[in-house]
Amino acid sequence: MTDITASIAAYWDAAASSFDDEPDHGLRAASTRAAWARLVRRWMPSEPVDVLDIGSGTGSMSLLLAESGHRVTGVDLAPRMVDRARAKFAAAGLAGRFLVGDAMEPPTGEERFGAVLCRHLVWTLPDPEAALRDWVGRLRPGGRLVLIEGRWREADRNGDMPYVTGAETLPWNGGIGAENLAAMVRPLVRGELHIEPLGAEPDLWGGPVADERYALVFDTWAEALESDGDVRAGD
Repeated sequence: MTDITASIAAYWDAAASSFDDEPDHGLRAASTRAAWARLVRRWMPSEPVDVLDIGSGTGSMSLLLAESGHRVTGVDLAPRMVDRARAKFAAAGLAGRFLVGDAMEPPTGEERFGAVLCRHLVWTLPDPEAALRDWVGRLRPGGRLVLIEGRWREADRNGDMPYVTGAETLPWNGGIGAENLAAMVRPLVRGELHIEPLGAEPDLWGGPVADERYALVFDTWAEALESDGDVRAGD
């Protein structure tokens, strides 16, 4: 673990106790929870699949996935975040697997998933392009990649708590715009791309926001057809 990765882990470990106080983290308000649940149902496959939730935090998004019938594996660098996610699932009586591990290389071995979801994480990564390549490689043919991201000021994301020393060296510190992120992912995934703006939906955030927030959804349908031998010349 590099020095900055260790610092990032310590930062989010310390933030675990208050993480759910943010409306879009804890999803405690009925309107916020309902807004995210609606999006999860739309983004995920209609049939239950194995979902890898990278940077799962305290498990709020994982819980919505499990409630929709999906089989969830959450990965987070901060042990206290993982503890809270496990407790949240236990309280809800739902099954879920949560692992302490680096988002750059989630500790799930050779497993493949029907969907990979990541929310508000890429800006914290020392090498986000390498991480994206790794995540795409964990998808089954025809799998879905969902990246919920934005371009924001550091103060907006971290309140009065300064972020780790060295954050200014992170490639995407402060977030990344939708078109720039799409340009990074397109060479990695053959399939359909959809960008969904989210900044104009105050229920998602507990109030109005002025910065860029969006979801980027890739369906790797072309890879699925080729793997099944269904793509023919002239199709």
